[in-house]
Amino acid sequence: MKIKRRQFLTTAAAAPLAGSLALAAQEIPSAEVASFFLVGDTHYFADEFENGAMNATSVEVGARLIDWMNRLPGTEITATAGGGVLPVPHGVLHAGDLVENADKGPRLYSKAEVEMAACFADYGLNGGDGRLNWPVREVHGNHDSPHGDGPVIPEIKARNKKRAGLARVSENGLHYSWNWAGVHFVALGITVGDEPTIIRSRRYAPLASLPFLREDLADTPKEKPIVILHHVDAARYARQVPDEAAMKAEWDYGDVQAFYQTIKDRRLAACLYGHTHARNLFRWNGTPDMKAADGVPAINTDNASHWKSQNQAICHIEIDSKELRVREFSTKDAWHTGFWTPQIWRFPIAGV
Repeated sequence: MKIKRRQFLTTAAAAPLAGSLALAAQEIPSAEVASFFLVGDTHYFADEFENGAMNATSVEVGARLIDWMNRLPGTEITATAGGGVLPVPHGVLHAGDLVENADKGPRLYSKAEVEMAACFADYGLNGGDGRLNWPVREVHGNHDSPHGDGPVIPEIKARNKKRAGLARVSENGLHYSWNWAGVHFVALGITVGDEPTIIRSRRYAPLASLPFLREDLADTPKEKPIVILHHVDAARYARQVPDEAAMKAEWDYGDVQAFYQTIKDRRLAACLYGHTHARNLFRWNGTPDMKAADGVPAINTDNASHWKSQNQAICHIEIDSKELRVREFSTKDAWHTGFWTPQIWRFPIAGV
């Protein structure tokens, strides 16, 4: 079954009014605790054979996930996941791979544009202007633009000009930062890199994300908790390798080390990412060791609404001045039903 571009845009056209009314009816998010959903790897997928049409499964799975995120706030969390009531979120963070086909060259850019239209019709921008009731902050992944070309990067730049509440936008218009409830957030794209002392070619273009991070942190008070959002996982690429291997790696090990040196003495609440299609939470100390006793909390979220998978998951995260709390909400039937994973992860936030 296919869904034409006109069909999903017509359906989405009714969503802004409904979303705005729902948002207006909600309580205001806490000024003291940052609350947000983390999703990744939605891979919105166009129909393989008909131009201008979306794959029906992709549309339906994505829409059901949005419905869950709209209705979960204010509901009871199971005791095994820590209990309590899910707070009103400040927004939704998307860790990249928004769409499926934007990495496959100009011959599939038209499909990627259809996918991107469907994705942003669901997620909107500032809350209530799509199916989603909440503001969204996204980065690009390798399926969106491994080299900085294609239709997704210009669209994120255009969205940044209209995105409410930003503190800073990079000179190239792609990377950005903002503040929620006393926590500073920085969105840095596919990887964090372009360390100027490294002259090797990169497999994935960081598009000057590391210089922007350094500039942004220079103006951020040392006592403020910081959250960094990117797409690719860092620990796997933290080991030094020969130049030939480094140029084939998704994240240059020199950029990984420069990134860690930039953040290790700051009050990092978390690094958030996707890409692996698996949930993994650990402390990252700048090495490949994923069982370290200390380091930056690394939160790797599962695929959220991939068209090929019945098993999906998202995270809900809360951050106050002392602690990061993570819960996972999952499905085994492509979001027809959902449940809280019976666990809560807690990470104390280090002092200055």
